Amino acid sequence: MTSTKLIASLITAATLSAASMTAFAQQDGAMAGAVAATSDSALASKVKAALADQKQINVTSNQGVVVLSGSVASTDEGTKAIQAASAVAGVKEVKSELTVAAK
Repeated sequence: MTSTKLIASLITAATLSAASMTAFAQQDGAMAGAVAATSDSALASKVKAALADQKQINVTSNQGVVVLSGSVASTDEGTKAIQAASAVAGVKEVKSELTVAAK
């Protein structure tokens, strides 16, 4: 009888431990998502600051990939914007959806 109680106690402890570890992993995953969202927001803000003189360019970021969109006056202006965005620390890649405005 005593060994049955001991086995039952060990099974209960193992179950509680596994449930606790699962909850911790879920919380850790949610925190990582929040940190990624914050870093994307911060990165987009840094790129916008680097492009402060080009207000017509929109900037979004996802996991270090920056997307520039909007209209620019010339291809040279678009190229400069891409280069400026690429130079910002934390940018892994720049995707351009920029269009050249009709004259």
